[in-house]
Amino acid sequence: MKLAVIGAPTSAGAFAPGQEDAPDALRAAGLLDALNAAGRDVVDRGDIPRFRWRVDRDEPRAMNAAAVVDGVHAVAERVEAALRAGEQPLVLGGDCTVGVGTVAGAVAAGAEPRLVYFDMHPDLNTPGSVPDGAFDWTGVAHMLDIEGADDRLAGAGPRRPLLADDDVVFLGADPEQCTPHERAVIEERGLQLLGVDAARRAADGRPYLVHFDVDVIDFSDEPLSENTGRGIGVPFDAAFAALDVVLAGAIGVTITELNPHHGADLRRFVDRLAGAYRSAAGQAIR
Repeated sequence: MKLAVIGAPTSAGAFAPGQEDAPDALRAAGLLDALNAAGRDVVDRGDIPRFRWRVDRDEPRAMNAAAVVDGVHAVAERVEAALRAGEQPLVLGGDCTVGVGTVAGAVAAGAEPRLVYFDMHPDLNTPGSVPDGAFDWTGVAHMLDIEGADDRLAGAGPRRPLLADDDVVFLGADPEQCTPHERAVIEERGLQLLGVDAARRAADGRPYLVHFDVDVIDFSDEPLSENTGRGIGVPFDAAFAALDVVLAGAIGVTITELNPHHGADLRRFVDRLAGAYRSAAGQAIR
């Protein structure tokens, strides 16, 4: 199966600019060549329109909402096209809202996927529950259409809600990093947070999409993410050991929150990501 690389150079939903440069930086670090060398037949489907974060003074609790929704629609169109062509999408974000587009595109293509949400945060906030106006950590709340979701983002896909509670598996989320609102939603809806050592449990079941937020990796180990928290998350190698497992059953992958301006060794990331795809192919064959 061909691997369709889709760039989503947008930080519209972020806390600050930087993530919009990730797709170009990953390509410059040799991602496509590394994937080819790992035995994947890669087709580059190009980038959606670029958007660099800026302060939105008109909607301080829902900054850049129109651009966020535009990005979701653009990603969804390319993901749907890739899946209908029999390709496996690999979406390079961008902030976490691009993952809403990946799910929307898969649903539009006729899939009924689960979502393995591999992220230090469950992203269950709403514009009313946090004061910063960033959609970045609200994506799952909008896919589940929880109370307080913004109609524009919650309704951006082919159905509302995009996913049911039992369609989402949270992998790597740290309860101590959850907001009070997120903890309340988790308790109310009976959602379960799995540690990275439970990757095989996360991968059990019907076909799924993987959302991989690089902030699950401790910034002190490799400074990849927009979130610069140090001493939280898991080591680089532990994160990729889990990714090796969940990639084997994935019908598509989204990578988010990578800020290439923080000094990470992107070649290390690229090589390990290509290795994860090689490992996944080997597991699928067995």
